[in-house]
This record gives sequence, C-alpha cells and structure tokens, in this order.
Amino acid sequence: MLQIINFSVETNTLIRILSLGFLGFVLSMIITPIYTTLSYRWQWWKKPRETAVTGETAKVFNQLHAAKHKRHIPTMAGIIFVLSVCIVTLLFNLSRSETWLPLAAFTGAALIGLVDDIININGSGLGVAGLPSKLKFLLVTIVALVGGLFFYFKLDVSSIHIPGVYGQFHIGWLIVPLFVLVVVATANAVNISDGLDGLAGGLASTAFLVYSIIALLEGRYGVAGFCLAIVGSLLSYTWFNIYPARFFMGDVGSFALGTALGVVAMLTNTVLLLPIIGLMFVVEAGSTILQVASKKLRNGKKIFRIAPIHHHFEAVGWPETKITMRFWVLGQVAAVLGLIVFLLGKYL
Repeated sequence: MLQIINFSVETNTLIRILSLGFLGFVLSMIITPIYTTLSYRWQWWKKPRETAVTGETAKVFNQLHAAKHKRHIPTMAGIIFVLSVCIVTLLFNLSRSETWLPLAAFTGAALIGLVDDIININGSGLGVAGLPSKLKFLLVTIVALVGGLFFYFKLDVSSIHIPGVYGQFHIGWLIVPLFVLVVVATANAVNISDGLDGLAGGLASTAFLVYSIIALLEGRYGVAGFCLAIVGSLLSYTWFNIYPARFFMGDVGSFALGTALGVVAMLTNTVLLLPIIGLMFVVEAGSTILQVASKKLRNGKKIFRIAPIHHHFEAVGWPETKITMRFWVLGQVAAVLGLIVFLLGKYL
C-alpha cells in the first residue's frame, strides 16, 4: 500500500483532504441551529403520505409512524449538508476541475428535491404531497443527461473498468446512457432508503467514505475531498437524525446524495462496484421493484407487508433502531468488500 500513495510527497495534500471532512462537520453543526429555529418557527412539517412508494395505500406505514406525525418533525433538513458541502467544496477543495461535475449534479438534484419538499410542506390545503413522481423522475433524468454529456464530451470518458477480468472496456457514446442509468437509479435508491431515523444518513456516510478512499488511491484528490466533505456534513446531520429524529433530510437531501454517489462512481470508473459498496441501497430499491412486480404479476399478492424492506421489518415487529443499526452494519461490511474488490482488481 505504501507504493500506491507516496506519503513523503502528498502528506500536506492528505491533510488538506481530511480537513475538508472536518470543515464539513463543523459548518453543518453551525448551520443546524439556524435551520432548526426556522423549521420549527415556520412549521416545515412533512405531510403524511397517502400512498406508499409501491402505489398501495400507506395505512400500515402511517400506523407504524403515527407518533412521528403527531410529534410534527420538520423535513427539508438536507439543505444543512447541501449548503455545507457546496461552501466547503467551492472555497477549500484542492481541485475545482474535478469537482464541477459532482457538485453541479449534487446541487441540481438538491434543487429538484427542494421544490418537492416545499410543495409537500405547503400543499396540505391543496391536497398535494409534492411533485408528481413522473415529473421528479424526468427532472432527475435531465440532470443526469446533462452530466452524462459533460462526462463524455468534456471529460472525454468512453470506457468502463471491469475489475480483474477485462480491464478497460471501450463503449464509446454508450457511456452517456450508462451514466444516466447509474445516476437516476442511485438517486431513487437513496430516496427510497430514507424512511427510518438515521438510516439513509448512516448508509450514505459509509458509501462516500469508501469512495473517498478509492478516489485518494486513484490520485483524484478533488473527488476524495468532495466525498469527505459529504461524509463530515452527513455525520453532523446524522447526529440529530438518529432516533428520535429532530428532523428529516427530505428529497432535497436524498436526491442530492444519490445523484452525487452515482456521479462519483462514474468519475472513479468503479460503476460495477457501486452495487457492492451501496448494497443496502440496492436491497431497498430491489424490494420495492419486487413488490410492484409481484402485485402486477400475481393478482395483487405482495411479497412484503409493505415496501421498501425496512418498513416490512417494522411491520413484523422489529424496533426501528434495530433495523437501522443492522442495516448500517450490513452496509459497512458490503462497503469494505467493495473496497477489497477494488484493490484486487486494480493493483493485483
């Protein structure tokens, strides 16, 4: 490993990269009381959903979380770490050229989520709970498409790495639809996972931490710093979001995180490792897809009591904290496995 990173040359750079995570944490801690004061004063309460992500009525979900709805927990707290990451990246990151794409995608997806959250908060009297799902999907796809075109034409990337099998596999312009698929899928997977106190924040922190290590080993110091800024900011957010949550990140946070994670996977040329590093996101999204398919193909029969799968475990009696902690553990194990596969495929 000492041959991979020349510490005698890059010690100062390494310190600066690590400092970005610390700055993200501190800045998020500073922003948090400001957000908290405004959110409770202006009552940014999340409106209870009427349908689950699988299209079924959310009766079971609302029964499980009835206490939260009575407690009025504000949403849209993702603006805390979105602002923190943007400020840290723009002012202190080592390589702006490496961070324009992930930061632009991160911010663009956050704006889409922000509009959705604002409509959710203010739409109770209008009978709407946010942007229509098809419109959100279209807007995130547009963000991903713009990013994919920049990735192909400006960064001149046209191949993917297949660890330990083929090396670089040239696919030409097909890198653009692949980019869109990866980013949109990851954005929605993280969004789906944001359903329990601390769950999405903990899983995303682990994934971005591993990707910061991968980016560092690849010499992509700007990307590594960007990932660590997200990790630091997310740890601050998660401090307040663990059970019982003070606030929820909302779509502004989950779409931003998922989009950035997909972009980082493409930038580090590790897209085939993303399903391993983000395994629990895959499980969450996969359980939802299976539930929808089962209902359509089996005359309404369901596999889970309610999807995504973390709500199924709630419905069968698992405490919320147990589900969150166990998913964190599984996410950490999977992320380490992904890092091992990366090292085996790249350096052996």
